[in-house]
Amino acid sequence: MHDLSRIFKAYDVRGVVPSEFDSDVAHAVGAAFVRLLDAPRIVVAHDMRDSSVPLSEAFADGAAGQGADVVMAGLGSTDLLYFAAGSLDLPGAMFTASHNPAKYNGIKLCRAGAAPIGQDTGLGEIRALVEAGVAQFTGPRGTVTRQDLLASYARHLRTLVDLSVIRPLTVAVDAGNGMGGRTVPAVFEGLPLSVHPLYFDLDGSFPNHEANPIEPENLRDLQAAVRANRADIGLAFDGDADRCFVVDERGELVSPSTITALVAERELAREPGSTVIHNVIVSQAVPELVSERGGVPVRTRVGHSFIKAEMARTGAIFGGEHSGHFYFRDFWRADSGMLAALHVLAALGEQDQPLSQLLAGYARYAASGEINSEVADAATVMAEIEKEYAAGSTGVDHLDGLTVTLGGGAWFNLRPSNTEPLLRLNVEAPDHATMARVRDEILTRIRREREINR
Repeated sequence: MHDLSRIFKAYDVRGVVPSEFDSDVAHAVGAAFVRLLDAPRIVVAHDMRDSSVPLSEAFADGAAGQGADVVMAGLGSTDLLYFAAGSLDLPGAMFTASHNPAKYNGIKLCRAGAAPIGQDTGLGEIRALVEAGVAQFTGPRGTVTRQDLLASYARHLRTLVDLSVIRPLTVAVDAGNGMGGRTVPAVFEGLPLSVHPLYFDLDGSFPNHEANPIEPENLRDLQAAVRANRADIGLAFDGDADRCFVVDERGELVSPSTITALVAERELAREPGSTVIHNVIVSQAVPELVSERGGVPVRTRVGHSFIKAEMARTGAIFGGEHSGHFYFRDFWRADSGMLAALHVLAALGEQDQPLSQLLAGYARYAASGEINSEVADAATVMAEIEKEYAAGSTGVDHLDGLTVTLGGGAWFNLRPSNTEPLLRLNVEAPDHATMARVRDEILTRIRREREINR
């Protein structure tokens, strides 16, 4: 058996195929998944990677061997799997490595109703079962059947956003050879959208660019396509199409914090007074706008398990992260890049302004974006930086890493990576000059502490 400590992450299973993750591991995880949940029936979907079919079939075989009936949904996005787990009320498994390079694959697991399974909510127990060896099941073997859920997934999304009155729009879409190439045509069918597709062919080798739109270089083709085709908007999806990034009509990237604010406003208009979740690195504009619109902003840690837990606790209608993940109460509190895209298309198409003007009021601050620095001892570096800044700050908290509020609308957050020797820095300020000054000061201190602690 492989070293499972390398592939069982905080939120999923993920590793290099086959050296870290192969069909034997997938088979064992399928058996352990059913054994842990005592599940009589589960649903499985997979992305377009070459390894996804054999891995998902091995998982299904392991699950069926424990007596579970398995519904194989075939090719799908991660949010299609969440739709399946929600609408069928079944535990689910999605085979994908999201935005990671072609040599990787993995499994995202959820309970019935799309409730997440992470390290503290079952994933650790599944690993322990696999390591111990899952006991042989003595009852009858389960069945494996196939069910195409794409059309019902697309219909369901269109019931959650009213697109009946939008004007015709020209839309450039970069699927990155990922699952957006399958889901976008199904969801957009019949809408007044003229689509300019980029890289819709499903190809897990990612021949054009990585399917990771958080990296600026992976958006350049979309930005060029928006300008060349005079598109009203550009949309970029990651490999499993659960994240969506937006480019305006000028070819300029729209901050995911801005999209969070826009969708929050739309959801609050539908249900005034509702709660909206945002994580610690989302722009301060988001809680400000939520409060101004009569909603209740709730701040939480970065990561889908924390967002979904807070949504369940508070009954929040919506949640957004700066990474391009957007969560919807009416979509089983799961994240859907496609549903966020439909909200933006609806907001744009319901009025006549270009997207940049429509969104101008939501972008109130200058942000650095996330900057990673390699460090050997993240805790020591953060402690030293806190000593330097705490006295002159207006607030310090440790909800997720270190957040220091500097006054005048400026703040920064430092968070250690869960999987790499990295510190992640985010800075925001009322203007670019202040943001750049704070950013450069913090980076200088990180590098100084890194040298001292070598």
